[in-house]
Amino acid sequence: MSARVLFRSIQCCGEEEQRARKRLTAMSSPKTAIDSKHADIMYPSAVPFVLVHLACIAALWTGITWRSVWICAVLYWLRIFAISAGYHRYFSHRAYSTGRAFQLALAVLSQSTAQKSVLWWAAKHRHHHLHSDTELDVHSPRHEGFFYSHLGWIFARKYDATDLLKVADFARYPELMWLHRHELVPASILALLCLLIGGAPGLVVGFFWSTVLVYHATFCINSLAHVQGRKRYVTGDDSRNNWFLALFTMGEGWHNNHHAYQSSVRQGFRWWEIDPTYYILKGLSWVRLVSDLKTPPDVVLRNEHRLGSRVIGRAAAQLAASFNPDHIAAIIGTTIGGPALSVLENKLAATQQRAAEVLTGLHLPHLPTRHEILARGMAMFSRTPSMDDIVDQAHELILDAIGARLCANATSVS
Repeated sequence: MSARVLFRSIQCCGEEEQRARKRLTAMSSPKTAIDSKHADIMYPSAVPFVLVHLACIAALWTGITWRSVWICAVLYWLRIFAISAGYHRYFSHRAYSTGRAFQLALAVLSQSTAQKSVLWWAAKHRHHHLHSDTELDVHSPRHEGFFYSHLGWIFARKYDATDLLKVADFARYPELMWLHRHELVPASILALLCLLIGGAPGLVVGFFWSTVLVYHATFCINSLAHVQGRKRYVTGDDSRNNWFLALFTMGEGWHNNHHAYQSSVRQGFRWWEIDPTYYILKGLSWVRLVSDLKTPPDVVLRNEHRLGSRVIGRAAAQLAASFNPDHIAAIIGTTIGGPALSVLENKLAATQQRAAEVLTGLHLPHLPTRHEILARGMAMFSRTPSMDDIVDQAHELILDAIGARLCANATSVS
């Protein structure tokens, strides 16, 4: 191989590898520094969280009364509603409108759950939707593991700060900024009220038990709802509908529906998908406490909507990642060999275009055809009018990755 060809081969390899890594992160080599991310955990900040759990054991000494059980039940459902209607559907997604007084009431009720301020919660959740199940997601079971996505991420130092730019629409209210600075005031007042109403059992069983139950019901949406359930829509992430989670989260378990149309106040799209939060908000709209309840258009309900470019790109990367470019490139090199392989490598090295444009139409052995990619896409994803777009992008990603491997092989051999 001449020096000129060798130079172009090296240049091609660098360019193709860079493109493949950018466009096909999921197909690159496994991460080697996963533990370094978890080293950022602020363990002292986890102490109050652990103490809240340990406080539940105090019921062995305080006893359990019927009044404390009723307090626990009422506070659980009241605060699950606050999580769903307040933190999530209103402050994170603005799925409905309300006046300033009821907005403040929602904020106070939401923060009585001791899940930080509504501004912090909404900012993190908006970031989650922007990067759902990518490496930039704050809580993805796919990249960080189940335990970290369930609760470990909330103690990470890098997630402690609040990006107020993401919630500038609410950060302009002084009362919400005050609550942001004094985030535990609502929860502390509620704990005191439980003590006054129910005594020690009211505090332990009524407040602490319900708080812990609300914690993990909320966290299950971040973890289990991205692991277990059904996917009706192509969303480019792992969100799933889970009827069991919907039962004890007042409708939040219809998570794939939500990711398909985030601004909808109704997350149970079918009549049989129970969504108590929506029913209550609908009732509140009759007395004009809330208004402008957003619901998905018919084209979304029929699953006939065109997907956005971000979703198409993520779905294409998922589909492409189901093929092994290293294995395919190795088989091609072994099968054709000799002069034919050299010609192919020279073409890849000499061209300034992407590898997909060189490999398309060559009918190389074991090179996935568009028909094969389409068949796998139909098996992996739900029905969508954007399937052709997903397959076309996946086809290019696969060919680019294979071309990059062939380039790398050519360089190593020479």
